Amino acid sequence: CSGVEFCGGSLGTGLSYSIGVALAAKIDNKDHHVYTIIGDGESDEGQIWEAAMTASKYKLDNLTAFLDRNFIQQDSYTEQVMPLDEELVGDDISEMWKDASRWKTGDKWRSFGWNVLEIDGHRIEQISSAIAKANATKGVPTIIICRTIKGNAVEHMEDNPEWHGKAPDLDIVPLINLELNSQFMIAPSIIAGDMTNLENEVKRCVNGRSDYIHLDVMDGQFVPAKTFDHNKIKDLRSITSIPFDSHLMISEPVKHVRDYAEAGSDIITVHAEVCDESSFGEIHDLLKQNQVSVGLAINPETDLPEWSYQFLSKLDQLIVMSVVPGKSGQKYIPETHEKMSKLNPILKEHNFMGYIEADGGVTLENVGSCFGDGARAFVGGSSLIGQINVREAIREFRHQILKKRRKILLENAHQLGGSDLVNKWIGLHVVGKKKEKITKIAKEANLI
Repeated sequence: CSGVEFCGGSLGTGLSYSIGVALAAKIDNKDHHVYTIIGDGESDEGQIWEAAMTASKYKLDNLTAFLDRNFIQQDSYTEQVMPLDEELVGDDISEMWKDASRWKTGDKWRSFGWNVLEIDGHRIEQISSAIAKANATKGVPTIIICRTIKGNAVEHMEDNPEWHGKAPDLDIVPLINLELNSQFMIAPSIIAGDMTNLENEVKRCVNGRSDYIHLDVMDGQFVPAKTFDHNKIKDLRSITSIPFDSHLMISEPVKHVRDYAEAGSDIITVHAEVCDESSFGEIHDLLKQNQVSVGLAINPETDLPEWSYQFLSKLDQLIVMSVVPGKSGQKYIPETHEKMSKLNPILKEHNFMGYIEADGGVTLENVGSCFGDGARAFVGGSSLIGQINVREAIREFRHQILKKRRKILLENAHQLGGSDLVNKWIGLHVVGKKKEKITKIAKEANLI
């Protein structure tokens, strides 16, 4: 693999090799930075800890290790074989996830003289931020402890050591592929909160564990209301590394989009109503050059314009508005469901590979049906940021979407293999209480 110097396997040799490369670079005055990935089962090996002492002794600040900390090794849970945190009593690994006070791995590495950063290993923005901090650290090596879920995104494999190195049966593969293509994200819209203290609203999104934060920019021209511009986004950017999803409801976005990219937006969406083929092409190219994801939005009364078809395969996001833009708290327009059913074949025909974002009037009552329509990103205003407990509101959103996704997967299993495949798929969900919940959905849908 390009960029990979050595594959050490599970016996701990990878870290030792990396130390040799890093130390050689130091001796030769080469401006190299060495990165290595180790597993938590691999951390049973004494060689890992001898290497840890060596890296600290030689002050290898050009070395960064990533520990994939998912509580699982080849045979079982690490906390039952050789605990890095605390010994697990029983088989419910969720108990380890619930109580961060039981996470002792970082303390072990600190005692060996390492700079320790602990992150959610499924969040790209946290990984990127941690690498920057590691590169800026001088005099000591850094380890980034990535808390991860083994088998993440495939429910029956999550937190299950039985799937270590095991391939699924062929009749299950189509369901796995569908599940992998049905991941979703939730983005609170902060204008539904306290507009006089948007800094606090961003912090509430962070504490609520939102996937990204939706920023509704209104200029008082394209829509009657006016919110904030790129200067406020620049001020908010320092609060968090969570991606900013900037929805520009402004006139002539081609004149202003660079300002929003430079302010720290990670996704920028402009409206088809104020673009044409030429201006959107210019916007697309500018955003890509600045490594910003590109989005296009259409209002409830707007059909996807034909000029946009050539861009569909390049889009990262398509917002299908389900309220008239310009005001939060509106009711979801029911005709959006029919619009989505007509839109999906067009997107498929033109190889759209991005996310459809449902924006406007999305609530607990309709978020499942929005998912069924094909949306994979969900903006919530009063239904999320308008709630006292944002984390609980996001959790409830996830629950409703997950319930709908499970039903869709069950229906596909039934189409592919009848009740036998449905029961087989349900039977794979042995960790936690998933099996009981999925069985209930299947019975309610008369699939078993």
